[in-house]
Amino acid sequence: MRRIFPSEQKRAIKLAAIRDCGQRCVYCAAPLDYAHATLDHVHPLAKGGAHTPGNVVAACPRCNRLKADMLPAEFFLRYPWAGSNFIHYARAVHRALKRQARRAVSLAFAEPRAA
Repeated sequence: MRRIFPSEQKRAIKLAAIRDCGQRCVYCAAPLDYAHATLDHVHPLAKGGAHTPGNVVAACPRCNRLKADMLPAEFFLRYPWAGSNFIHYARAVHRALKRQARRAVSLAFAEPRAA
């Protein structure tokens, strides 16, 4: 049985994330290649997220730094354009994360009510 080394596993996850996201940053839709793509944990590890394929997406370095360790709802409320792109490009994430994105984007784009 062949042993899989951590570096090979990370490379495989990164290649799968880039493929699943259409070779685009899931937040700004910028084209990505393997050398410039970063892995982003949609639900951050620092806040209890897991390093699993359904929680990992491909992002450009700028968007990955911009998101930092924000939860998806916080990030998409602050940057609704990122949520719109996430809904379109993040094809292999957990359904619950997509639901959070849709909810946050709709709240962010909602017009304030007149009192």
